[in-house]
Amino acid sequence: MSVRAITHLAAVGLAAFLAWSYQGARLGADLAEAKLEITTERLSVSTAQRAADARVRQAEQAINTNYQEALNAARTREALLRRDRDHLLAVSDGLREQSAEAARRLASAPPAAVLEYATALSAVYDDCRAAYGEMAAKAAGHAADVQTLGAAWPAIPGLPASGAITDSHP
Repeated sequence: MSVRAITHLAAVGLAAFLAWSYQGARLGADLAEAKLEITTERLSVSTAQRAADARVRQAEQAINTNYQEALNAARTREALLRRDRDHLLAVSDGLREQSAEAARRLASAPPAAVLEYATALSAVYDDCRAAYGEMAAKAAGHAADVQTLGAAWPAIPGLPASGAITDSHP
């Protein structure tokens, strides 16, 4: 073999080696870019997921805060209603005692006093009847509000409406 052939063969071998190395480096660079894109995308998704998780936690905290405030307000209202009921029971007991005392005194009272007492009692009865009528109208309004709220409350499809009675026991 001549020197010329060996030189050409060495040049071809060197060119092939350099082309192979160049293609390998290009492939390595493309692979590095792809890995960078994947890493960037994963980071983007992770960041978006953390942001979504933070929004969910914030919404959950707001819901829990509103629930706790509503629960505390309901407990306060219940305590006030219980106090008012206890006061009314005490007043009712006092009125019962007054009524019993009036009945004892009325048994021995002269007819004119009985007539005056009956007239006064009739006026009190008329006042109570009027107050009861106002209270009944307010109660009917509240009942209508409850029905409207129940009808307007959003329902989840596929589940029974709130307040609906279902037969789940065999």
